[in-house]
Amino acid sequence: MIRPRLAAEAVGTFFLVLIGPGAAGVNAFTHGNVGGVGIALAFGCVLVAGIYALGHISGAHFNPAVTLGFLVARRMPPREVAPYIASQLIGATAAAFLLRFVIGAAANASATVPSIPAIPALALEIVLTVFLMLVIMAVATDDRVAGPVAGVAVGLAVCGDALMGGALTGASMNPARSFGPALATGQWEGHWIYWAGPIAGAALAVLLYDYIRQGTAHDHRQ
Repeated sequence: MIRPRLAAEAVGTFFLVLIGPGAAGVNAFTHGNVGGVGIALAFGCVLVAGIYALGHISGAHFNPAVTLGFLVARRMPPREVAPYIASQLIGATAAAFLLRFVIGAAANASATVPSIPAIPALALEIVLTVFLMLVIMAVATDDRVAGPVAGVAVGLAVCGDALMGGALTGASMNPARSFGPALATGQWEGHWIYWAGPIAGAALAVLLYDYIRQGTAHDHRQ
């Protein structure tokens, strides 16, 4: 029997990919009716809803980079990492194939393919993920941050990242979000960027936030 938190990760990632990348696919299917702002809002909205719906069950990672980031932060048991990532990839893949079934070739637009050279694309994915993971670290690990704002803060981070980087790299920040559509559409160009960038960015963000947090704690003691 699948453990509830693994099911929650699969379900949450399924809806993240269905609605976020799905909005990009529908934009292509309708010849631009959704638009770049609409796609960014779709990502932000589905993530906010997913965090509030499932965060208390699994932590609402929905992202292998976030799971690995929490491992670096020592807030994720190592034995849970592989099952979490497998659940996320399964959910993302199921959503991507459903999109392909519903909108056909327009689902190609749900895939993340860089429109800039590989190294700048990698750098952008790292930086965008640093910002996202900084926000996640703050709302998920710091008691000074008000709990009820968690979903909104993370959703806004994703939305802002998508507005800035969506036209350049797809603003993935999430290997599962890129893997599912790549598998469903056969578009693997630059796919390594969407693993290396988010994972490196999440790890850097954990180290950066821990440094900042220790510094503020020291300042408060003075």
